[in-house]
Amino acid sequence: MPGFAGGGPVLRTGIIGAAQMGDVHARAVRRAGGVVQAIAGSTAASSLEAARRHFAVRPARDGWDVATADDVDVVHICTPNSTHAEFAIAALEAGKHVVCEKPLAVTVHEAESMATAAAHARTVASVPFVYRFFASARHARVLARSGELGRVHLIHGSYLQDWLSHPASDNWRTDATRGGPSRTFADIGVHWCDLAEFVAGQRITRLHARTAIAHAERSGRPVTTEDTAVLMFETDAGATGSVVLSQVSPGRKNRLWLSVDGIDGAAAFDQENPDSLWVGARDANRILMRGSADPADVAAYSKLPPGHPQGYQDAFDAFIEDHYRAIVGHEVDGLPTFADGLRAARLTEAVLESAASEAWVDVPASG
Repeated sequence: MPGFAGGGPVLRTGIIGAAQMGDVHARAVRRAGGVVQAIAGSTAASSLEAARRHFAVRPARDGWDVATADDVDVVHICTPNSTHAEFAIAALEAGKHVVCEKPLAVTVHEAESMATAAAHARTVASVPFVYRFFASARHARVLARSGELGRVHLIHGSYLQDWLSHPASDNWRTDATRGGPSRTFADIGVHWCDLAEFVAGQRITRLHARTAIAHAERSGRPVTTEDTAVLMFETDAGATGSVVLSQVSPGRKNRLWLSVDGIDGAAAFDQENPDSLWVGARDANRILMRGSADPADVAAYSKLPPGHPQGYQDAFDAFIEDHYRAIVGHEVDGLPTFADGLRAARLTEAVLESAASEAWVDVPASG
């Protein structure tokens, strides 16, 4: 990390993947004060264009150039799921800090290998479970964990999208050889479960899942991964819950909705309306506006004054800022690590097993 700005190290970032998520990562890197040192697309032309778009020092030859380059301190992996393990392990073995898109891996075995590599590398390795970084979601966490809601006994919600609702809609995620054996749960269900466990402070221990495919064929190719999933679950603290997941619900763009219900009150977070947190009670309901009365440990994630909406990119920026702060030795709260990515892989495996067996399945406590 050669250079300094304001007394701190300038982190040189390499990004593997130059599509939508690569763009999101690059913007967050610059916002955190990092330098986009190198970026690799799927072709030389896309690498050159991405380097121009994000003011990178250089286009990379390929992903391996980024993962092992001497002029890169932090590697961001934004490629199809089936490639995550090889790039991440190579980067970790080269002593790099790593941000790897979710799902961390397409199998539990791969995720275990990645988590082990991260532990041995002793660098900072994280997964973008970015909904943890919405200030209103953090406020819900304070309410749930402080006891203000009373004993949390019910956790429920949904995560609905419509980008695959038309049979002609397609991309690499619908191809199981590139996206893995689960799509909707591995792509968005893990986000919901991570946020639910993060807010409630409880872990899912058992689940019963049903999955379905709305469109049996896309681009002339049979579809084997789920378009929808419905889960019931139990937690280690005795709560029960449910979630409905879909990538084929017309009109729902990115509706992650989570309610944590206690004996004395409830808190509900809606990602499409992130500047307000609904808090329910028997005698009166409240809408807490972000930035107006944030608890001290939430205020750091409320960057803009009330009336200036916090969006997805803002939350992603806050995640990358925490990752980079952790690299230079700062204490950060709730950074999602490769252990959390392994946790998501175990949940995904349990969902697939339950859907296939039509039975309740235990989720391993570790990972």
